Amino acid sequence: MALTIGIVGLPNVGKSTMFNALTRAGVLAANYPFATIEPNVGVVSLPDSRLAKLAEVFGSQKLLPATVSFVDIAGIVKGASVGEGLGNAFLANIREADAICQVTRAFADPDVVHVDGKVDAASDIETINTELILADLQTIEKVIPRIEKDVKIKKAEPGYLAAVLKAQEILNEGKALSAGAKDAKLDLAEIKDLSLLTAKPFIYVFNTDDAGLLDTEMKAALSAQVAPAEAIFLDAQFESELVDLTEDEAAEMLADSGQEEAGLDQLARVGFDTLGLQTYLTAGPKESRAWTIHKGWTAPQAAGVIHTDFEKGFIKAEVVAFDDLMEFGSMADAKAAGKVRIEGKDYVMHDGDVVEFRFNV
Repeated sequence: MALTIGIVGLPNVGKSTMFNALTRAGVLAANYPFATIEPNVGVVSLPDSRLAKLAEVFGSQKLLPATVSFVDIAGIVKGASVGEGLGNAFLANIREADAICQVTRAFADPDVVHVDGKVDAASDIETINTELILADLQTIEKVIPRIEKDVKIKKAEPGYLAAVLKAQEILNEGKALSAGAKDAKLDLAEIKDLSLLTAKPFIYVFNTDDAGLLDTEMKAALSAQVAPAEAIFLDAQFESELVDLTEDEAAEMLADSGQEEAGLDQLARVGFDTLGLQTYLTAGPKESRAWTIHKGWTAPQAAGVIHTDFEKGFIKAEVVAFDDLMEFGSMADAKAAGKVRIEGKDYVMHDGDVVEFRFNV
């Protein structure tokens, strides 16, 4: 399932350093604007401790976690919506992403140039959001005359035009659609065909340092500013050092810094959830694997991720919750305890379901 999260931000905020750490990709990270010209794509494994436990139960030879794709997009500058910097190319690259991860600098370092000459996370967020909002307003202003014409000749529904005009109102108030749609009672699915930038889900990453990670007042203020979107605080340079360590060494280094989880692991998890995804699990002697599906998918749809024939010929699914399987230690014991269920075509999958599909081609 090829869904991507676009990493955006002003130049020199640590986007490429974070991307390198996420993907171990060795992307150029330099102290000048537009070090990233073409977008770099990296596939990141989703941390999932359940797989190793499944492998113990089933004697699996391999572990195959779910993945999240990140795209490192060139730094934005003020005026991008009218072509400044890499302007149009930048906006086109964001348009292709399914969600936006906005990286903002929240650390002071005289050796790292800030494009606006000062470190101000709140101002940086406003700059980027303003450019995205202006770009969306341009898109809407271009399509309204066509939609009005289509409504007159009954090629478009009046409700569609009303939704577009409501989106325009939200944007004119200086709000991103993802933040303002709920209060305005706008269903963003109605205008999905316009591929509006601010209609995408947002995640905010604040790249900070040791002092920033301990500054609860600063973190609370920035989290409140970007709510209801998720806010993640990490030190990209520290994270880049973690990836070169063994699992035990990384855990020790995290513990020494007072962190329970690597910031990048948190980002992968939050990103996965922001995309509206969840996983179900399969296991056997060959492999224990996490399969990616949309929340709300039924058992046949989930089976189709393995192979289209599984969905076409779906008969039923043998399902046990991961926690129940771990409690009883084996499928046989879980069955004896009545924890293994046979589910049909209408069953809605839950995150962590351990499944064996039965089908007939």
